[in-house]
Amino acid sequence: MISATFIREIQELLSLSEEDIARIKSIQKKEKVNFAWAAVLGNYMQESRYVDILSKKLELPAVDPTALEIPQGVIDKLPAPIRKKYKCVPFYIKDKSIFVAMGEPDNIFAFDDIRFCTGLTPVIHVSTPTQVQQVLDEIEQQVSEGSCVEDLLKGMEDAEDVDVVSDEEEEGDEISLMQEANQAPVVKMVNLIIMEAISKRASDIHIEMYEKEMRVRFRLDGVLKEIMKPPLKIKNALISRIKIMANLNIAEKRLPQDGRIKVKLQQGKEVEFRVSILPTLFGEKVVMRLLDKSALMLDMSKLGLEESTLQGVEECIKRPYGMFLVTGPTGSGKTTTLYSAILELNQEGVNIVTAEDPVEFSIMGINQVHIREEIGLTFASALRSFLRQDPDIILVGEIRDLETAEIAIKAALTGHLVLSTLHTNDAPSTIARMINMGVEKFLLASAINGIMAQRLVRKLCPMCKREAEKDEKLLKRLGMTEEEIATHTIYEPVGCSNCNHTGYKGRLGVYELLLNSPEIQELILKDATYQEIKEMAISQGMLTLRRSALVKLMAGLTSVKEVMRVTIDE
Repeated sequence: MISATFIREIQELLSLSEEDIARIKSIQKKEKVNFAWAAVLGNYMQESRYVDILSKKLELPAVDPTALEIPQGVIDKLPAPIRKKYKCVPFYIKDKSIFVAMGEPDNIFAFDDIRFCTGLTPVIHVSTPTQVQQVLDEIEQQVSEGSCVEDLLKGMEDAEDVDVVSDEEEEGDEISLMQEANQAPVVKMVNLIIMEAISKRASDIHIEMYEKEMRVRFRLDGVLKEIMKPPLKIKNALISRIKIMANLNIAEKRLPQDGRIKVKLQQGKEVEFRVSILPTLFGEKVVMRLLDKSALMLDMSKLGLEESTLQGVEECIKRPYGMFLVTGPTGSGKTTTLYSAILELNQEGVNIVTAEDPVEFSIMGINQVHIREEIGLTFASALRSFLRQDPDIILVGEIRDLETAEIAIKAALTGHLVLSTLHTNDAPSTIARMINMGVEKFLLASAINGIMAQRLVRKLCPMCKREAEKDEKLLKRLGMTEEEIATHTIYEPVGCSNCNHTGYKGRLGVYELLLNSPEIQELILKDATYQEIKEMAISQGMLTLRRSALVKLMAGLTSVKEVMRVTIDE
């Protein structure tokens, strides 16, 4: 146990006042931890220092169990109840000794219980409780996932092998595939994948085929993570089951297919998946985009826009006519931004029509059209029809060609507010992109109200983020001033059970809004360069994507790695 003498040593080492001591003891009593860890929880010292102090005081070696590959046989040697009770992880066995990482190595009862249960002499190593808990959570997750998958796959070992050898065999196998797809194990496997994606709040499911294996990955907070590797022999049955659910042709394996799946949960909640199937070298790849309307953030004030940017956006969308463009790559939140805008504009006296490919969410009071190019219903043809429907506001899912761009701009110049998206790297480059499409400069200069580029960065998990050491050289290169570096705390990810050990939970947007001022109009008409337009916009108050990301970094919401991942040097 940590003695009163040791507590005094910590007090002197950390320059703690009597009030600090009282607060730490209060945390210690509430959380039922030792004094040193209570000091960490109270933000009086960092976790790394906790390990150093206890290692020196107790004369024990230190170890980070999260960095070790621990054999299953070693883990099984120490019963789960003991691991859980004493928050300890065995990681090595040598001769008659078992090496154990402990977050609270001062627990005098742990040594005897571990020796009694294992028949080996414990060699205690100091770790942080966070590191130990992370490994324990991973062990528990592997056990639960392994048993769950094993239960689902019972009976699959004897299932008929539906691997395809040649195209001729593939085309004639529709009946057997239908039978395989409706077998209980395959149905349960697909249900497991879908329910796991919903519970983990994944945005996409990727089912990928390779020569000797199949894997399932979820996109969690914008980053793909491998979840499982089902047996390769069930790949055709698995894909066919998904096709049946999405009302697709199970016999067609040569062409891409798109469909939708609606899932009804026990609580009565409905979730939709947009399904895309693509033929690849070793089979069909499936991507399922989760469309959860209940999770859609439709309040513009909660999208993470800076105050000045939010005011600029509201100014753009509340004008009676003109065009407002949102740009960014796929999955950057453009749809959410546009839906938030039209929901704010959705009133009884306003006629709003949208052309989308596909319609992701239905919204009461808004007339939404699903574009179907295979039958001639394109963005351009839909826009022409819209203009005969007396609209006040038009949302065009994406401007892909000159014809769509010209009709949208003419609508914006004739008394309609037009909202749309475009795929460009940032706001200023959108102007060059439209001109390259063939849009006349004088039309573009007159029609545009504003252009907003956006990206999504991962939010640090509030439960486990920790203060990071500042790399001043790197922070200066990113664009922070010396004063900002000195006055702001930078945080980094750690990982805990709350965030699936990623260090991040949720995402938020970074934005760059270019407002069309008289000076910007003049530059467009003069065929100014991208850099000239960007510099003018910045001089008029535009926050760049990098600057918006730095604002989130200085607020402690994201990390340096995320800033570098989604934005480029300026």
